[in-house]
Amino acid sequence: MEEVCLNSEPVFDDVDEYEGEGDCSAVEHDESGAKHSKKEPSPPTVGLEFDSFDEAYDFYNIYAKEHGFGIRVSNSWFRAKRKERYRAKLSCSSAGFKKKSEANNPRPETRTGCPAMVVIRLVDSERWRIVEVELEHNHQVSPQIKRFYKSHKKMILAARKAQPPPEPITEIHTIKLYQTAAMDAGFNGYSNVSEREGIHPADHSKHLELKEGDAYAVYNYFCRMKLTNPNFFYLMDLDEDGRLKNVFWADARSRAAYGYFCDTIAIDTTCLANKYEIPLISFVGVNHHGQSVLLGCGFLGRESVKYFVWIFRAWLKCMLGHSPQVIVTDQSKPLQIAISEVFPKARHCFCLWYIMQRVPEKLGGLKGFEAIKRQLNKAVYNSLKIIEFETSWAEMIKQHGLGDNKWLQTLYEDRKQWVPVYLKDTFFAGMIPIQENESLNAFFDGYVHKHTSFKEFVDKYDLALYRKHLKEATADTQSRNSCFELKTRRNFEVQLSKVYTKEIFNKFQSEVEGMYSCFNTRQVSVNGPIITYIVKERVEIEGKEKEIRSYEVLFETSQVDIRCICSLFNYKGYLCRHALNVLNYNGVEEIPSRYILPRWCKDFKCRHVDQGSNDIDVYNPVYWHNHLHKCAVTVAEEGAQSQEHYKIALHELQELLNRFNLVEDSLV
Repeated sequence: MEEVCLNSEPVFDDVDEYEGEGDCSAVEHDESGAKHSKKEPSPPTVGLEFDSFDEAYDFYNIYAKEHGFGIRVSNSWFRAKRKERYRAKLSCSSAGFKKKSEANNPRPETRTGCPAMVVIRLVDSERWRIVEVELEHNHQVSPQIKRFYKSHKKMILAARKAQPPPEPITEIHTIKLYQTAAMDAGFNGYSNVSEREGIHPADHSKHLELKEGDAYAVYNYFCRMKLTNPNFFYLMDLDEDGRLKNVFWADARSRAAYGYFCDTIAIDTTCLANKYEIPLISFVGVNHHGQSVLLGCGFLGRESVKYFVWIFRAWLKCMLGHSPQVIVTDQSKPLQIAISEVFPKARHCFCLWYIMQRVPEKLGGLKGFEAIKRQLNKAVYNSLKIIEFETSWAEMIKQHGLGDNKWLQTLYEDRKQWVPVYLKDTFFAGMIPIQENESLNAFFDGYVHKHTSFKEFVDKYDLALYRKHLKEATADTQSRNSCFELKTRRNFEVQLSKVYTKEIFNKFQSEVEGMYSCFNTRQVSVNGPIITYIVKERVEIEGKEKEIRSYEVLFETSQVDIRCICSLFNYKGYLCRHALNVLNYNGVEEIPSRYILPRWCKDFKCRHVDQGSNDIDVYNPVYWHNHLHKCAVTVAEEGAQSQEHYKIALHELQELLNRFNLVEDSLV
C-alpha cells in the first residue's frame, strides 16, 4: 500500500486519459467486475425500525415480491389536527373481502380474508417501528407464481423513474499525485501501514466508489482549502495500483479546537454502520459550551482493522501526535482492535446511546419485549453499584430465558466498556448520555442521509461548519455579555454564574435547584478525615411516580474532597446535587476550585495553556500556527468587547500586516 501526504500540491489533474510518466501516480475509480449475490430479504419482525413510512412499505413490499404475494395499505390512522399519519396496517392483497356488487355480472371474489399483515407505528415523530406481525397466509403463496401484483408494479415503475441516463454513472478519473522528495523519503513515517502484503487481483469493494462529479467536487474543495486555509491538512491512502482507498482531512479550526478540547473525543462511524452511500468517519470533541466540535473527518474504503488503523494514524499525525485520554465509539471489534493499536494509553469506551438504540432491532421480536426492555433500562441506568447491575442483569436473563441470546452475551462480555456503573472513574465531558431520557445527535445530523453522495456532502460540509461556528460564536457572546438569571440565590449558584459559560451554568443550575428534592442528609460512618454521608432524593420514575433513592457521598475534611456515588462530576464535569448538599451541610459556602473545570469557563480559550508533548518540534510551521492562533484569541476576545476596542484591535492588526510586508520587501 502506498501512502502519500498531499499538503502542498494539487491532487487531481484535469485529464481524461491515464498518464504514467515521471513520478506521478494515478488513482482510478471504476466499478468493473463488481458482482453482487442475490440475498433473500429478511422477514419482518416486531421492533424493526425505518426512517420513513415509504421505507417501511418498500421493505414489506420487497419481502412480499420475493415470497409471491402483493400488499396494500388496508388501514391508516391520522392525527386530526396535523393530518399526520402515525399508524398503518400493511396487509396481504388477499386480505378482507370485496363489497357485494349489484351488477348483473359481478367480478368473481379473489380475496380470501388473508390474515397476513404488519402494523407499523410512528415513534418519537421520527421513525416507523413494526409493532405487530402475522406471516401466515390462508392461501397458497410462492415466488414461482408469476402473478403481477399492483404493489410490485409501483415498485418497478419507481425504480425505472429513478434510473440514471444509460451512460455509465461512474467516471474513470485520473488523479495525479505530485510527490515531492520529502514524500519519496517516507514523509509520513507510517512504516507498519505502508508495508505491502503481496499483489492480489483488484477488489473494488476495498476502494472508494466515486460517482460522476464526486472526484472533482473533492478536488475543488481540497484545492480551495489549501489556498484559503494554510493550516489545512489532508492525507490520501492509495494501494499499489494507485487506487484511492481512504481520505482524511482537517481544517485549521479543527486542529486548533483539538488543542483546547483534547481530553475526550468521539469517533462517529454511523455512516459506516448503517451502510450510507458515503463511508464518512468523524472525529468529534466537546467545546466549553458543551457543543459538538469537529476535529477532523474522512472517507473509509472498508470497515476493517487495517483501514481504521490508517485513518487513526492520519488523524494522530494531524494532531501532532497528541493522543486523547478517552475515546468513545460504537461497539465494533475492528474499531476496538485498531484503537488499542494506535491509542494504547487511551481509555476506550462504547457509546451507551448507540447500544440502547439497537435494543428494538435486536430484541424486538422476543416474547415479552416490553418487560425485557424495562428491566434492561433499569439495570443499565439505575444501578449505582456493580452488584446492583449484576443482580438486575442476571434476573432479566433468567426470567426471560435469554441465556442463549448472542447479542446480550456480547454486551455482557463488554460491559466494562459501556455500562455507566463501570465507568465512574472516566471523564466524559458530557459526551455520553447517562439517563434514559437523554439523546445524542451526530455532528452532521441533518446534513447527511443514507443516499447523500460525495459531491452533495462536500457541498454541504462548509455550510454545516459555518453554522456550528456561528452557534459557538453566539454562545461566546451570550456568555460574556449576559447576566444569568439566578433561581435560588445559593452561594454555589452565584459563584459559578460568574465563571461558567451560559449553557454549562444552566446545567449546573439544575443541580442547585435539585438540592431541594434532597433531604435527610446524615452521617453514617467516619474513617479518619473521611466522612460517609447518605443523601436521600425523590426521583421521578418514567415521568410519573416518585421513588426515594439513597446516594452515598464521601467527604474528606482536610482537603475538602468530595465524591458522590452517582459520579455526575466525571460524567458531566460539574458537581451533583448530592455533593452540593453535603458541602452545604458542612458549612462550605464555595465550591473548591478543583471542581470548577477550566474547560467550562467563559475565558477558557484566553487563558488556556497547552501542556503539549515533550517532543514537539518548535520549528514546525504547524506548531507556529497553532501557538499564534491561541495567542490571537485573547486579542479577538478583548477586541469584541466594545466598538472602541474593535477599532484599536483592527488598527493594530493592520499595522502588523504592514510590518510583515516591509520585512518581505527587504528580503527581495
